[in-house]
Amino acid sequence: MGVVRHGSPEGWVRSADSVRPVTAVLEGFTTITLLVCLGLLLAHLGIIDLPGQRALSLLAFYVASPALLITVLEDSDIGSLFTGALVASAAAVVVNVVVYVLLARFVFKRDLAHTVVGSLCAAYVNAGNLGIPIAAYVLGDAALVAPVLLMQLLVLQPLALTVMDVAVAEERLSVWRIVSRPLRTPLTVGSVIGLVLAGTDLTLPRPIHDPLELVAGMAVPSMLIAYGVFLRLGPRPGLGDAPELGLIVGLKLVVQPVVAWAVGAYLLGLEGTPLLAVTVLSALPTAQNVFVHATRYDRGIVLARDVVFATTVLSVPAVTIAAALVA
Repeated sequence: MGVVRHGSPEGWVRSADSVRPVTAVLEGFTTITLLVCLGLLLAHLGIIDLPGQRALSLLAFYVASPALLITVLEDSDIGSLFTGALVASAAAVVVNVVVYVLLARFVFKRDLAHTVVGSLCAAYVNAGNLGIPIAAYVLGDAALVAPVLLMQLLVLQPLALTVMDVAVAEERLSVWRIVSRPLRTPLTVGSVIGLVLAGTDLTLPRPIHDPLELVAGMAVPSMLIAYGVFLRLGPRPGLGDAPELGLIVGLKLVVQPVVAWAVGAYLLGLEGTPLLAVTVLSALPTAQNVFVHATRYDRGIVLARDVVFATTVLSVPAVTIAAALVA
């Protein structure tokens, strides 16, 4: 059975023609579930406590994730970003964020930091852990996830973290500090380095690249294990604001794929595999990165945890329905 390396420490995936689509979806979710369960077990046995969970999240935020971004982006095709799929995906993100922000500020009365976390919960899809294998197995081409993945890494994430930095700052920040903030955020720095490597003929020497790739391999496992630990030791799921949770889950699994499909089909004229890809990828669950960001800034942690849990469970039928209807 052949394998294809997708330029990422997230692992090797079997070629698209060797696995049935349903099996591919289940494999992606099973991998995530097993690592989360490992975190649950470690917490239950007392091996990792809440301070340890926070240490894992900070390790992912400051060290492993920037390394992961470098190794993922260094082999990416920048030209693949600028497609109709990018426009449709971005439109769906904008709609979700605008709807949530308006309701969060004027109905739920949330502060700015919480609103940023909620916005990411409503719009930031799991394009890495699930997007890559689903694009490869279900859609037949892993490159189809590139527009969504790069948009999130290069635009949505840096913008959200900049606003979050401003929101939690203890003193008023100058314009220069606000503008330069993304360049001092580890995730943005990692993205920029990876983008420079992708757009030039530069390559990292093996003595640097190999250790970097090893560190990058910690990113996804540490996120998922930390999430499992908090799921066991934090407040029980469902104890947060149920209306807000229901709103975000509805936006993420219903509104986002419907908007992406409508914009792609009726405004951009997408059809066939490109339209199927933008719809299915928009129906993916909220990424664990959002929980890591919430932990880093100590804002909206319970909300992020509950949204990741609910959307991951419910996205199995959501992705299946979206694929069946569009196909």
